Amino acid sequence: PMLIEHPNHTELTAADLQSLNKLKSVIDSAIADGKVSKQDMELINHAIYADGKVLVEEMTLLRQLVRDQLDSGLLAYEY
Repeated sequence: PMLIEHPNHTELTAADLQSLNKLKSVIDSAIADGKVSKQDMELINHAIYADGKVLVEEMTLLRQLVRDQLDSGLLAYEY
C-alpha cells in the first residue's frame, strides 16, 4: 500500500475522539441493513462536518466502513 504522510498531523483532542466515535456509530447504524441510501450519506456527511472541520481519521473511517464495502459488494447503494 502507498504510504500517506500527514506532516501537519496533531494528536486527536478529546473532542476529536468524541466526534470520531459519533461518526462511527452513525455509519454503523446507517449500514446495519447492508445498504446505504442517499439519506444515510447525508447523515454521515452531517456527522463529519458537524464540528466545522474534517479529520483525516474521519475520511479514513468513511472509506473503510462505506466506500471499501461498496466496492467489494458487501454493501449496496440504495438510490
